[in-house]
Amino acid sequence: MNFLFLMTDQHRVDTLGCYGNPHVETPHLDRLAATGTRFDRFYTPTAICTPARASLLTGYAPFRHRLLANYERNVGYIEDLHDEQFTFARSLRDEGYALGLIGKWHVGTHKTAGDFGFEGPHLPGWHNPVDHPDYLEFLREKDLPPYAITDLIRGTTPNGNPGNLLAARLAQPVEATFEHYLATRTVEALERYAERQRGSGAPFYLATHFFGPHLPYLLPDEYFDRYDPELVELPPSVMETFAGKPPVQRNYSAHWGFDTMPIETTRKLIAVYWGYVTLIDEQIGRILGALDDLGLSDRTSVFFTADHGEFTGAHRLHDKGPAMYEDVYRIPGIARVPGGPAGQVRDEFVSLTDCTATILDLAGADTAPAVDSRSLVPLLRGERPEWPAELVAEFHGHHFPHAQRMIRDERYKLVVNPESCNELYDLVTDPHELHNRHQQPEMAPVRARLSKRLYDLLRARGDNFYHWMTPMYDVGVSDYDPTLSAFET
Repeated sequence: MNFLFLMTDQHRVDTLGCYGNPHVETPHLDRLAATGTRFDRFYTPTAICTPARASLLTGYAPFRHRLLANYERNVGYIEDLHDEQFTFARSLRDEGYALGLIGKWHVGTHKTAGDFGFEGPHLPGWHNPVDHPDYLEFLREKDLPPYAITDLIRGTTPNGNPGNLLAARLAQPVEATFEHYLATRTVEALERYAERQRGSGAPFYLATHFFGPHLPYLLPDEYFDRYDPELVELPPSVMETFAGKPPVQRNYSAHWGFDTMPIETTRKLIAVYWGYVTLIDEQIGRILGALDDLGLSDRTSVFFTADHGEFTGAHRLHDKGPAMYEDVYRIPGIARVPGGPAGQVRDEFVSLTDCTATILDLAGADTAPAVDSRSLVPLLRGERPEWPAELVAEFHGHHFPHAQRMIRDERYKLVVNPESCNELYDLVTDPHELHNRHQQPEMAPVRARLSKRLYDLLRARGDNFYHWMTPMYDVGVSDYDPTLSAFET
């Protein structure tokens, strides 16, 4: 069993045809879904790059592996996994796998993908490293022009400075884009692994991690203008008032300068984001075509997912941050395993972290060390096993420490925010999460039920966030000494 793991960064689930978008052209990912399994409730364990990617690598929840923030804006957390930390890469190496990773790493400051056994150029950071020697050599080899941008789009920050770059035109042909470069290097790696497999029979795990469609959206004209902004139906949450919600959300909106740009700019940004998704889909098509041409598809499990979502103007926000909305927590999740059913759609709550145990299971390795991961193999085989009826996620901060925990079930979502007010959304009557119903008297039974369930799940996990909940919320009579002392013994 070989593995091809395709991953994007900051990717909204509603930008794919197979997830219902009628405008964005994603034929290659749609075909992957049609020949495999699409998960409709696939979530990130935390909506920020480094912790989510570390959870994929380890099968650990972020609070457990403790890599809690992106290093570029780290606010005092650890910056690398400890040396004894379990990773699925170690298990696959023990099973005789060749390991490759082309693209974004972003799992720590000092340790590279190579330190975990992955072959491939080390491409650090959160955005396309367009000054990387291997990319520059790629451009020279093919006589392609270097990176250059025009028509920059950005808002204005509260202190009057120019805001973060959101999009720009890229003065390069598609063949020179970083996305095309990553796909080319992946095809080359597939060719090497296929040749090695013909000789030694060694299986491979090859990952391609695109840096997009993370902002800034830097695209050639044909993708920058691919979609008419008039096609964009703005989400109702652009009318967000932040009434009855944590004040940090309004602050983040100001940080990203949403209100300093006309609504026409928001439409254009979404249309450009769609163009970015199509560009990446075309490069994924090249990779999947090579897998077919090399005769590897029948013995290769293919995964596609993202580390987290993106706001693109929803809730008057961009990027991600301390707001646990579906826009950034629900992500695409598609998998195709040899012998599995085609065109299957699953509605169980599953997580990016579950990919870890799934990979181990398919490789015949022990899944137990991936302690917060659950193998999706039964689901991928079309079975109906017992499955958790809810999902838990967490957040620890970006720019500043900010602790949050979330529980989501079939209908409701509860978010615990110790610094201000909690949130409770009815996702049936309010799918865009505009109305915080946490303090409404008629919601008391739902609030109590979800608070207790989240409390019990956090305690079972060993997530010490539950200590805050013990005295503050309706979680029942305490069955331990919250002071963690022996004073009353």
